[in-house]
Amino acid sequence: MTLENTTTGVERVVDGRTVRMVPYAIDGPADGRAAPKVPRDAREWLARAASMGELRVLRGVDCERGIGQITEMLHHDEDAPAVLFDDIPGYPSGYRILVNTLSRRNRLAMTIGLDENVSAAGLVDAWEAWLIDARPRPVNVVVEGPITENVLADDDVDLNAFPTPLWHQEDGGRYIGTAVAVVTADPDTGWVNYGTYRAMIHDRNHTGLYISPGKHGRAHQQAWFDRGEPMPCVMLVGLSPLHFLGAALEIPDGVSELEWIGGITGEAIDCVEGRVTGLPIPAGAEIALEGYVLPDETRLEGPFGEWTGYYASKEQQQPVFRVDAIYHRDDPILLGCPPQKPPYEGQRFQQYGRSANLRREVRAAGVPGVVAAWTHSVGGCRLFNVISIKQQYAGHAKQAALVASQCRQGAYLGRIVVVVDDDIDVTDLHEVIWAVCTRHDPERDVQILTRTTSGNLDPAIEPGRKGYNSRLIIDATRPWEWRDRFPDPIGPAPAEKLAVRETWDWILRSTP
Repeated sequence: MTLENTTTGVERVVDGRTVRMVPYAIDGPADGRAAPKVPRDAREWLARAASMGELRVLRGVDCERGIGQITEMLHHDEDAPAVLFDDIPGYPSGYRILVNTLSRRNRLAMTIGLDENVSAAGLVDAWEAWLIDARPRPVNVVVEGPITENVLADDDVDLNAFPTPLWHQEDGGRYIGTAVAVVTADPDTGWVNYGTYRAMIHDRNHTGLYISPGKHGRAHQQAWFDRGEPMPCVMLVGLSPLHFLGAALEIPDGVSELEWIGGITGEAIDCVEGRVTGLPIPAGAEIALEGYVLPDETRLEGPFGEWTGYYASKEQQQPVFRVDAIYHRDDPILLGCPPQKPPYEGQRFQQYGRSANLRREVRAAGVPGVVAAWTHSVGGCRLFNVISIKQQYAGHAKQAALVASQCRQGAYLGRIVVVVDDDIDVTDLHEVIWAVCTRHDPERDVQILTRTTSGNLDPAIEPGRKGYNSRLIIDATRPWEWRDRFPDPIGPAPAEKLAVRETWDWILRSTP
């Protein structure tokens, strides 16, 4: 099958089934106004992506294998478009699945209202500024919205009505929750959190809900369970890419991602109150599941192909989410982002936000001279992190490495931290490894930390012994004691390299 831009459509027969690629119909805003700077919902996002030539529509692809296989292919091609699946066999026409939304920098920039040609450094700078300066805006409560076009309760609740792929062939079930925002609230403070956690369909009105230790949703869940009470929960399985982005990245403690998104867009988020739990549900969302996570019931969940590139956790007993109500728009869109072997879509966008957060946290800890940080997607944006510094004193590099390995952003499932000088482009893996190969000496510049925090998804830790791991720190800076006598490197500094690319990048993208 080919994936190509088209105005007339492309048809192929795959495994005896006809699949068509057709154009996406672009309509202007219904009220006649100009399109907003930031797409407010999935449908505005689709129109913008289509106008950029960044969207393909496929009709007739099956949930059993095709959608999962195509998504894996898209995730491992840096230039792949977003794809909207429609006319999925066995489901009503108009019940759609959208994948690969945020894998390219230009689509990510469009999603958050930046110039589509923004550099990696510019995107990190913008994200860090939002983490520091954004002023959260309380949600705007409304009575109804597109999400209330269809409200189902009691016997009408049926999760199997939505097309949900078998994302990986060895998964233990169909995961309706991959690109998801799970809405929970702290029972004591009322703090509302958005988080991305996996959810496997058990039956028509129950899913699993796996939340890794240390996550805000896990803390909320434990607080409710300690009271012997079920946790109120809303699971947005159809939502705008912007809201998925907010749920999937680390936002400062105590801040509601819903209010934070309102702060960075300059527009409070319209929300309806859930009829079962009272939790906020974005009025422009596509599909929302509402109910309770039960303190006294678990079921086998998994296995599931995870972001490390492995089936890192086998079948385990996990809490159950009982769905008491479903809300969805007409012709609803399920958003999908199944983990794959790194790097995949989630890591292609997470690298910017997590890098910004890592740099912010290391600076906030009082480490001076921190120039840049990068959480490399090849390590799942957690396992291989790089910090660059402008050295100021003996031990400066080790201080930066220790803080980067133990701050909130770097602590969970970390593995390797490399510190380099400020003449190294931390986003360029070749430059980083060059610095490791030419500036560090293993006897002098390597340290191993033991009994650091890990998690159930760590593939390198033996089953039954998960919880701790070790951490490798590499000082790949010029040795402080004789840095002035270290050989001079060839090539431009990172700032000059960026300026050259901004001026001459068209040569790489154009043909005579």
